[in-house]
Amino acid sequence: MAITAKQVKELREMTGAGMMDCKKALTATDGDFDKAIEFLREKGLAGAEKKAGRIAAEGVCEVKVSADEKQAVVVEVNAETDFVAKNEKFRTYVGQVADQALTTSVADIDAFLAEKWALDESKTVAEELSSQIAIIGENMHIRRFVQVKEDNGMVVSYIHAGGKIGVLVDLETTVVNDEIREMGRNIAMQVAALNPKFTNRTEVDQEYLAHETEIITAAAKNEKPDANEKIIAGMVQGRINKELKEICLVDQTYVKAADGKQSVQKYVEEVAKANGAQITVKGFVRFETGEGLEKKNEDFAAEVAAQREAANK
Repeated sequence: MAITAKQVKELREMTGAGMMDCKKALTATDGDFDKAIEFLREKGLAGAEKKAGRIAAEGVCEVKVSADEKQAVVVEVNAETDFVAKNEKFRTYVGQVADQALTTSVADIDAFLAEKWALDESKTVAEELSSQIAIIGENMHIRRFVQVKEDNGMVVSYIHAGGKIGVLVDLETTVVNDEIREMGRNIAMQVAALNPKFTNRTEVDQEYLAHETEIITAAAKNEKPDANEKIIAGMVQGRINKELKEICLVDQTYVKAADGKQSVQKYVEEVAKANGAQITVKGFVRFETGEGLEKKNEDFAAEVAAQREAANK
């Protein structure tokens, strides 16, 4: 029988297994959900269906950089509790996931979960994840990864707070040395601390700018209803520039600037001149663990009360 996408989605939600594994299980069992769950359990997914409903919003970000510094990856793997996120077994597993993500040729999570696990090709990445869930005892989730490649320079990485934030910075540079590596790391620390939205102004969406201009213009006219158009235009441009300096990495004030005024772009130019190099910050990736995820609200008093009530029934 033909297996529908809806069936695959439902089985995936029930078990926490990968999309391709769910499709394989349903195909092998002619769409019988109970048998499909047994099929997945036999593949090492025994505990996954019991844990798949738990919110996994803790975890760590990990980065890996190739030996030639021209390719790097940042990954986020989630667990339920901060306790497990700090566990050495969990962190070792995350490192293995990052190693595989560094060299994978796929670009999305479903395809990544469906490929062979590099350390044991009898399993898929999803099956190894389920094995780790059974071993560690919490729901876990390989949430996302991004690769960065730079043939004309280097990729610099930075991990903040033991994996709370992971950053990659793409540097196009004609010279690669320790001073430029340090510059790249400083910029990565800037990204971690100040969370810019764009690398430079050319990346800023024009619709976003138009919308912001409309809002700021209305606010300026309300503040100074008697001002002429030239004054209003000056106010608007000044406020737009201020906002762009906050959201564009190279326009931000460099956090280590001695004068408290030097921009990131000026810092890059200073290092480039000192090293006889041409350097461009081409882009960055910033992952923060759990961003955008709903975190479980732990109410232990309510949990104990619920257990007591259940025991008295």
